[in-house]
Amino acid sequence: MSRQDVIRQGVALSDRYDLSKGTVLLNGTQALVRLMLMQAARDRAAGLNTAGYCTGYRGSPLGAVDQTMMKAAKVLEAAQVRFEPGLNEDLAATAIWGSQQAELRGEGRHDGVFGLWYGKGPGVDRTGDVMRHANMAGSSRFGGVIMAMGDDHTGESSTVLHQSDWAMVDAYMPVVSPAGVQEVLDYGLYAWALSRFSGLWVGLKTMKDTVEATAVVDGNPHRLQFVLPDFTLPPGGLNIRLGDTPVAQEARMIDHKRFAAEAFSHANKMDKRIWGRPGAKIGFVAAGKNWLDLTHALSLLGIDAAEAERLGLSTYKVGQTFPLDMKGFHDWAEGLEVIVVVEEKRKLIEVQVKEAIFDDRRGRRVLGWHHDRTKEELFPTRYALDPVLIAEKIGGILIEEGRGIDSVKAGLARISEVRRADNARDLAARLPYFCSGCPHNSSTKVPEGSRAYAGIGCHYMVQWMDRSTTGFTHMGGEGANWIGEAPFSTRGHVFQNLGDGTYNHSGVQAIRAALAAGTNITYKILYNDAVAMTGGQHNEGDLKPDRIARELLAMGVKTVALVHDPKEGLDLARFPSGIRTHTRDELMQVQERLAGEKGVSAIIYVQTCAAEKRRRRKKGAFADPDRRVFINTDVCEGCGDCGKQSNCVSIVPVETELGRKRGIDQSSCNKDFSCLNGFCPSFVTLEGAKPRKAPGKAVEFGNLPQPVLPAINGTHNIVITGVGGTGVVTVGAVLAMAAHLDGKGAGLMEMAGLAQKGGAVHIHCRIAETPADISAIRVSVGEADAVIGGDLVVTAGARTIGLMTTGRTGAVVNDHEIVTGEFTRNTEFRIPSEDLRVALQARLREGVRF
Repeated sequence: MSRQDVIRQGVALSDRYDLSKGTVLLNGTQALVRLMLMQAARDRAAGLNTAGYCTGYRGSPLGAVDQTMMKAAKVLEAAQVRFEPGLNEDLAATAIWGSQQAELRGEGRHDGVFGLWYGKGPGVDRTGDVMRHANMAGSSRFGGVIMAMGDDHTGESSTVLHQSDWAMVDAYMPVVSPAGVQEVLDYGLYAWALSRFSGLWVGLKTMKDTVEATAVVDGNPHRLQFVLPDFTLPPGGLNIRLGDTPVAQEARMIDHKRFAAEAFSHANKMDKRIWGRPGAKIGFVAAGKNWLDLTHALSLLGIDAAEAERLGLSTYKVGQTFPLDMKGFHDWAEGLEVIVVVEEKRKLIEVQVKEAIFDDRRGRRVLGWHHDRTKEELFPTRYALDPVLIAEKIGGILIEEGRGIDSVKAGLARISEVRRADNARDLAARLPYFCSGCPHNSSTKVPEGSRAYAGIGCHYMVQWMDRSTTGFTHMGGEGANWIGEAPFSTRGHVFQNLGDGTYNHSGVQAIRAALAAGTNITYKILYNDAVAMTGGQHNEGDLKPDRIARELLAMGVKTVALVHDPKEGLDLARFPSGIRTHTRDELMQVQERLAGEKGVSAIIYVQTCAAEKRRRRKKGAFADPDRRVFINTDVCEGCGDCGKQSNCVSIVPVETELGRKRGIDQSSCNKDFSCLNGFCPSFVTLEGAKPRKAPGKAVEFGNLPQPVLPAINGTHNIVITGVGGTGVVTVGAVLAMAAHLDGKGAGLMEMAGLAQKGGAVHIHCRIAETPADISAIRVSVGEADAVIGGDLVVTAGARTIGLMTTGRTGAVVNDHEIVTGEFTRNTEFRIPSEDLRVALQARLREGVRF
């Protein structure tokens, strides 16, 4: 029976957590759930009675961990795995620390607790103190801790580009770097085994390319077996203990733990030669995402395993990036003349490689950040690397070293040709925008002449909406910057936007700091009952606006005003008597009054997140007003005041014989009704009316001809584009599952984060004959074979067009105009549809269909 027949016999979405199913399709976040189940199964098989504990704080690329864990609650509970979302990252890490102490005093209910912490890169930074203390203390013998750090090297969904490896290194924590979803499972199991042996917490590096990715993997929990190294432990071992002292902890860390981690890596061959034989002269080193980039780059130059061996090349895949297995590296590097380290961001492997060979006096050259002779920058520390850039650099090195064979030169010529063609410019932009009916459309307005600061959350996007709001701080620092700015500024007062999630996470401390400093500031606490930026989660502890009001008064905030949307039926009796209540149409007057007060004041603006409201209405869990708003185009003058009042993307242009008018997109309208504030006679409100739907008709397809599938040479690369919130990710997931059902390998990478509704979304999908044929999932310049364009603006954007090649790429593009957020501010804005179509036709010629 073929692999395809085996897969088709019984595939279900629940397979991802069914340990009896070996080959499964899952994404990196789901892999973390399965990882917990796999460790529990391994411990049971070893006769251990362990439990699992997962906690942390969401943030892309790990923004959906909490939702995914909660959806798997039943299967996790059956495996004795407890999930508990943290209030913030450092307190969650402290809770993980506690899980390692459960058996210390003879009061433990289990043999040990294996822990998994998750957090975004900036959350790693704020957790540094806990990391240092807890790692010095150690992990338990049958427990162990993994810290899954979510890094965003390109800042696609972050306020800062970040790399967490060195934060882990600074706390003496080993770091493993998976190169895909399969290795999230493999390296995760290794990390717990390492943690138990060495007493160290272990960092698991995750990135968009490895965790916001979907792949076909081998999910057998027993596919790997780990061995203990021949390593002499100190008296009492390396795990957590009672009665420890800081001096003893440091000595144990420096003298034993670090070397235990290196020995464990060597014993389990975490770093290994992949291509080439001993005696090779040029070696390439990479880890994680960059390993995928490197293998892809070599393929662009026509180099496979056999060609590498013929040319005297060798590749070395590093699994544990710190501490580097020095013995394993020395063994691999024996005889090499040139070592090329392919690594993005601040170099971690390169500095250890140089340390490893510094005093061997063999004259071996190391090329990494810079060329050792020309001092040319090879692999920059800024932004990120991609396979095309890497191919250009290593192609040049091979030519310099006398190995510039025809395939290498041909590959470089193809890349050069694609680079010349990659000159597209953005004719229009589709930035992420507030959803239709988003409370931030109203709450972020400020009086004329006032100034506000943004913060972490969807309201961060207000900075590109002409609302006198610029500047932001890290999460939890909102408004504290004004403490230092105010004494040196001519301005006497500012507003500070603060989301309810950030208030709960750490922002409350910034308010306390402002009170202590006596600054003149008004906090606008935007309570929308959902963490919309990462998927609509509830705040930890079920934080309610009336509790926020009581906390603010207890802290000493003298004036607290409540502003709310009366349509939502807020129970005002729950609020303390010391606050004044207002409806949202009074927001400007409230702000003008508070701007004139001395000291710290606060506005609690209560209105439910529009996206969450829509979800709840579908479930019948939120009131749905039985009325709709329409615009009579015969009366509308096209002035656009309705858009200025509401900032709503459901107000769309309607082209008529008498010029441009306005209409309401009933499919996206969330019934906020702030567009009525324009008091325009063209608006018509209908009570009890529902849009007519044409009756569905059965469609007879007859005998559909079977499509002629293209032969897959390596991978078939598909790019799917569209507007956030319209099902683009779902299309990609369907394609990946279809490939899996057909017995093929599939890799999918999603673009999520920053509530991409209304913004550009790109999905990269690679299909291959087997999972092993897929390296980097992200499609590189000129590599797209097929483009499914759900939106003309996104598909014809420079970011997408650069992936296309004339004669190779075929595209089907929806050219229906979908208005961008720009239209809310610019009444004459028009999507340059014809120019966008021409741009696609110029690149693809006969290869595009609209």
